[in-house]
Amino acid sequence: MKIAYQGIPGSYSESCAKENYPGCKTISCKTFDECFEIANNDNEIKTMIPESNKTTGNIGIEYLIFKYRLNIYAEHFFKISHNLLGVKGCKLEDIKEVYSHAQALSQSSIFIKKNNLNGQIRADTAGSAKYVSDTKNKTKAAIASILSAEIYDLEILKKDVQDNKENFTRFLLLGKDIVQPENNNKSYITSFLFKLKSKPAALYSALQGMAINGVNMIKLQSFPEKNSFSSYFFLCEVEGHIENQKIKNSLEDLNYHCEDMSVLGVFEADKLRKK
Repeated sequence: MKIAYQGIPGSYSESCAKENYPGCKTISCKTFDECFEIANNDNEIKTMIPESNKTTGNIGIEYLIFKYRLNIYAEHFFKISHNLLGVKGCKLEDIKEVYSHAQALSQSSIFIKKNNLNGQIRADTAGSAKYVSDTKNKTKAAIASILSAEIYDLEILKKDVQDNKENFTRFLLLGKDIVQPENNNKSYITSFLFKLKSKPAALYSALQGMAINGVNMIKLQSFPEKNSFSSYFFLCEVEGHIENQKIKNSLEDLNYHCEDMSVLGVFEADKLRKK
């Protein structure tokens, strides 16, 4: 399997891909848009995209989900373990400045303050590790993954420096081909986009079918259509397989109220949802 991800080797996206799909070939991309585009143009390539974080919320890739409408094959709740990485031979007390992505620095703020470190924001965590490796400066460190330490030959000065030890990011595996799992006794999620017709109480009316059919909605997020402040799409996820009669009935009812509607995927729910 070929999996595109945003960032350079050692990123959490690549770590998630390698952990869940051992032996996969990973493809580094500069931007999320490039990840979606390469997967959209080649059905042999999938893309691993971070969708939301347990502590900091949505990543902000909804507009790309709407633009490309790739099929969602799987969700993976990947534990984010931030580690303090320095050049070989240095010690924690040598470090003065720490480099990382803004979210990683925010998620490790207690550790940074406790050790009187000066946080420096960079584009990504793996890029910060590469920067520290290139400088060979014992006063500089990066907050990044263990994979980054291996790739850029850095010392792990301290593991798990994040404030919340149960810090998870939800990743989605997406691709061009439409593939749906067989409906069996497993827990599934059906994901879809919709744009409502312009009329009073449109959202209330559109969602009544789910209430009537006893469908559990686990995500509903609105975002504006491109170049508009008055037209909105909704990204929605419900518990259950699209072949379940109650899901079918709900989507048929919803479609009656919509100008546009697109099913994004049916996939098995990550086991961590039950915890």
